[in-house]
Amino acid sequence: MRYTANCSILLTDLPLAQRFQAVHRAGLTGVELWWPFDRPAPEPDQVAALTAWLDQAEVELTGLNFDAGDMAGGDRGLVSWPGRSERFRANVEAVVAIARATGCRFFNALYGLRQPGCDTVQQDDLAIDNLAWAAKAVEPLGGTILVEPVSGAPDYPLKTAAQALAVIDRVKAERGPDNLGLLLDVYHLASNGDDVDAVIASQADRVAHVQIADLPGRGAPGTGQAPLQRWLGDLERAGYDGAVGLEYVSPPGLDPFAWLSA
Repeated sequence: MRYTANCSILLTDLPLAQRFQAVHRAGLTGVELWWPFDRPAPEPDQVAALTAWLDQAEVELTGLNFDAGDMAGGDRGLVSWPGRSERFRANVEAVVAIARATGCRFFNALYGLRQPGCDTVQQDDLAIDNLAWAAKAVEPLGGTILVEPVSGAPDYPLKTAAQALAVIDRVKAERGPDNLGLLLDVYHLASNGDDVDAVIASQADRVAHVQIADLPGRGAPGTGQAPLQRWLGDLERAGYDGAVGLEYVSPPGLDPFAWLSA
């Protein structure tokens, strides 16, 4: 399987351009990112700089998160957040521009938290509208919108693969786009108590992207007890041939990719 390094959580002691270079030196050819800018619509020179860093490091941008709000402050996406649709849709336009410049084709749209005082039905209806909007925007480029269950955020409503797939099915049934897929992050699913083996056995054909971290601890493979290699082998045997995102925490000063040579 091809591994791609999430440079928003790995190598964070380095500037972003140097993270890309470190990934290349480790023998990897792909990187993925959470939204890397401080605004939903970056300036053209910011996008040009990102593209130049990728080219200089000889790595490909394999995945990109949409603007998810203030992640450090606890936000987990704008898709279902009333009052943030204008910001999200402006971000969609920016993501399309980045996709054209980099060739990136996978885009993670974090669903967003339940908001105090907001009707959950209204939030879910809004999410369907926004996901359909994003899917239609990236479709001409061959893009795929990823829907991800997330752990560690009690007010995030998508915690299992079944819940994420229900959202994907509703978008297709009610709005038409079918270029959405499950982001199977085994760390989040296992942390939430979902049955990863059962998900792989029954839903592997609906997995558009995979991310891994060991657990407990969200560390590199081999630092916990998760059967990561078995899960990846099962996915491969079931026909998954996409990239596997390395989205784990590694202590500063240690080689986050040492386990690959082992």
